[in-house]
Amino acid sequence: MADGTEATAVVSDDPPKPEEQGDSDGGLDGDPEGGLTDAQTELLEKCLHSLKHAKNDSHTLAALLLITRVCPANQLDKSTLKRIFEAVGLNLPARLLVTAVKGADTSSLPPHELLSLGMALLAALSTDPDMASHPQLLATIPILLGILVDSPVRQHQQVQAGNVEADHEKQSAGSVGAENNHVDAEGRTDSRNEGDDHSEARRESTRQSSKLDEALFADCYQVLTAVCMLPKGPDQLLSRGAIPALCQAVEQNQYFSQDKGLALLCCLLSSTIKDKIWSKHSAQLLSLLVDLSKDFCQARDEDRLDKCAELVHFLPPLEVNAESEELKGAVVCVWAALRPMLQSKLTPRQIGPVLVLSACLLDLFGWEPVGPPKFCCLLVNRACVEVRMGLEEPPGHNPSPEMQHTLTGCYRIMEAAIEQACCQAVPLTDAQPQGCITTLTLQQSRQVLGVLEEAFSAQIYHLQQVEPSGYADPFIFATFRCLCSWLAEETSCLKEEVIRLLPFLIGYSRSHLQGERSEQGVSDWMSSMSVSGERGAWTRKDALRYLLPALCHLSAEEGPRKVLLTLDTQALLVDFLSKCWTLLRGRSKTSLTRDPSMETACSVLLNLAVTEPERVREDPSFKALEDLLSEALPVLVHKPCLQVIGANFCTLGLMIGRLRPAPASGSGEPSQRRFFSTALRFLRSALDAGSSPGPLQVSSSWEESWDETAELWRLGVQALGGCVRAQPWITVLVREEGWLKHVAAMLAQCCAIPDQHTQAALEEALSAMAEQCPTCKMELAHMMTSSKGALRSMKKLKKLVEAK
Repeated sequence: MADGTEATAVVSDDPPKPEEQGDSDGGLDGDPEGGLTDAQTELLEKCLHSLKHAKNDSHTLAALLLITRVCPANQLDKSTLKRIFEAVGLNLPARLLVTAVKGADTSSLPPHELLSLGMALLAALSTDPDMASHPQLLATIPILLGILVDSPVRQHQQVQAGNVEADHEKQSAGSVGAENNHVDAEGRTDSRNEGDDHSEARRESTRQSSKLDEALFADCYQVLTAVCMLPKGPDQLLSRGAIPALCQAVEQNQYFSQDKGLALLCCLLSSTIKDKIWSKHSAQLLSLLVDLSKDFCQARDEDRLDKCAELVHFLPPLEVNAESEELKGAVVCVWAALRPMLQSKLTPRQIGPVLVLSACLLDLFGWEPVGPPKFCCLLVNRACVEVRMGLEEPPGHNPSPEMQHTLTGCYRIMEAAIEQACCQAVPLTDAQPQGCITTLTLQQSRQVLGVLEEAFSAQIYHLQQVEPSGYADPFIFATFRCLCSWLAEETSCLKEEVIRLLPFLIGYSRSHLQGERSEQGVSDWMSSMSVSGERGAWTRKDALRYLLPALCHLSAEEGPRKVLLTLDTQALLVDFLSKCWTLLRGRSKTSLTRDPSMETACSVLLNLAVTEPERVREDPSFKALEDLLSEALPVLVHKPCLQVIGANFCTLGLMIGRLRPAPASGSGEPSQRRFFSTALRFLRSALDAGSSPGPLQVSSSWEESWDETAELWRLGVQALGGCVRAQPWITVLVREEGWLKHVAAMLAQCCAIPDQHTQAALEEALSAMAEQCPTCKMELAHMMTSSKGALRSMKKLKKLVEAK
C-alpha cells in the first residue's frame, strides 16, 4: 500500500487525550441536545477540506481520525456522513483489503491491521445505499466471504505465536547451561519465570486475536447485510458465492455466524430468488437444514419455540429434493419435536410460529410423516380455532400483521385437510396421494369436517366486511384463496352464506382481472409463500382461477346460478378466456402448455348454455364468445398439446350455435362458416374404423386425451345435430367437408360401436342431417342398405331414412 510507513505513525488505538477532546473553554464539547457546537462545526469543515484534498492515504487516515475524535458519529447528520463518505470513497478500503489478502510487501502495516482498518472503513461506507451498491464495494464481497470462512487475523496470530514459540525453544536450547547455573537464595533454580512469560504472551495473543476476529466479522456482516438490503442485493450475493460461504461459516460456528450469518441466510432465502438459490446450492443448504433440524430437536422447549420461525426459512421449495430421503428424515425429526409442543398449552404468540412451521412441513411431504391420525385431527383443530379467534371479531377490526401471518399458515393446514377429506371420499387405490391418511375413523372424519366448516364460516364472515378499497390486501387474497379451495369441493354446507357472499367473490375476481390498481403486495406474497406447490409471478387472472372450480358447481344449481347471472358472471368469464387466449397465442411452440383454468371456465359457460338458453340467445357476451371461439379453434386443432382446450372450445361453440336462429340470408357469416368447418374436421378425427371388420376405435391422435375429451366429444356431436336443426345451411358444410361420408362409411365398415353413449351421439347427429337435408337422407339410405356394419344397428336412423 502506498504511504504505509506514514500511516503507521498516524493511526493509533489510544483514546484521545483531554487536550485533543477540547475543554469547556475550547467549545469542542457536543451540544447538550446532541448537535455540534460552532467550534466543532468549524473544525469539521476544516477536516472535510483536508479529507477531500488529501494527497495520500496517510493524510486521509489522519483526517478521518481527527473527525472521529472531534465529532462523534452519533452527532453527525446524514448529509455530513455522506460528505465524509464521498470524500473517502471506496478506493482506500478496497486497496487495504486487496493488499492484506495478497500479502504485498509494500506496506509497513501487517495484514491483519490492514484488514481491520479496511473493513472498518468499508462497514461505515456501506451504511449509505449508494456506496453499498457501488461496483467497487461489490467487488470486495468474495474477500469478505473468505474472511468469514477462514479468518486471516487468526492465521496471522497463529503464525506469530508459532514464531515466538520457535524462538523461545531455540533460546532455551542455547542457554540451558546458564539457566542451570542460576539459583535463587534458597538454592532452587529459576527456570519457571521465562516460561510463564511466554505462556502469558500466548494467552494475550489469543485474546487479541479474538477481539480482532470479532470486530472483523462484525464489519463483514455489516457490509454483506447492507448489500442484501439492496433491490438487487440477493442476486449480487448469490453470484459472488455467498451461499456456500455462509453455510460453511455457520457450520464452523465462526464469530456471529449463528446469529448474523443465519439471519443473513434467512434474508436471502426469503427473497424472490429462493428457488434460484436452492437450485444452485441445494447440497449445501440441505446439509445446513439437516444440522438445523438436529439442533431444533435437541433444543430446550423455550429455545425450540424461538427456532420455529427461523427453521421455516430454510425449508426448500417443493420442486427441490422432493425425493431426498435425507430431507424426509429431517422433516420426520422435526415433526417428532413439534408434536409435544402442539399438545401442550401455548399462548397465542407462541402457537403462531409452531402452526406456520407445521403448514410448511405439510407442503413438503403431506400428512404421512405428521404422526398418528389423532394428532392430525388435533393439528387441524388448533389451526381452525386460531382462525375463528382471529376472524370472528366485530366489524372494522383487522387482524394484526403477526396474526395475519399465523392465519395464513392455518389456511394452508386447512387446505391440506380439505385434500385429506377428498382422499377419504374415494376408495383407496394405488394412485392414492402419498400424504393421505388412510386410518381416520368415521368419527374423526366428521370431527375434522365439523371444525373446518366452523373455520370457513369465520372466513365468510370476515370477507363480508371487506370493502373494495381492501381488495389489494394480500391477507384478503389469502383468505379468498383458502375459501375457494373449500368451495371447489363443498358447496352444500353453508349454502345460504355462500350465496350471500357471491357478490363479493365475483366483485373481487373482477377487480383483479380488470382493475388498474397496483397489486405488488399480492405479487410479493405469492412469490414468498409456498401455496400448494404454486410459486411464481402473480398475474391479475389468478384470483378468478381459484374461484372457477366453485363456479362450476354453483352454476349447476338454480339458486346460485340466478345470482351469478345477475352479477354478469358470464361477461367476466368471457373476458377471462379472451385474456388467456391472447396470452396463449403469443407463446412459442416450445412453451405451449395446458391451462386447466381455461377448461374450467368453459365448463361453467357450458352449464349456462345448457340451463339458460334464453340468456344465451340474448346476452351479447355469448356473441363475443362465439367470435373468440371462431378465431381460436382453427389454431387449436393444429396443437396436439392443447387438444383438451380445443375440445372444450369446439363443444362450447356448438352448444351456443344450436340456440342461434337461422340467418335471413340462408347462409352463415364467414366467421360462423370458419368455425363449423373446423369443428367438423375436428370431430371426425376422433374415431377410426380400425382393422375391418373390428369395432370402432379411438384414433391415435385422440387416444392420450380421450379420458378427458370423450364426454366433450359426445356432447359436441349431439350439439352438432341441434345446430343442423336450428341452421339447416350447415348441412352444406357437412357434405362439403366430407363429414357425413366419412362417418357413414366408418360405421358401415366397423362391426360395433364401443359404447351406447357414443352410438346415441352419432345417431342424433345423423338423424338431424337426414331430417334437414334430402340429399343427406338419400346418401344415408344407400349406405344403410348396402352395409352390414354398425350403421344398421341405429334403429331410429334406419326408420327415418327408410320412411317414404
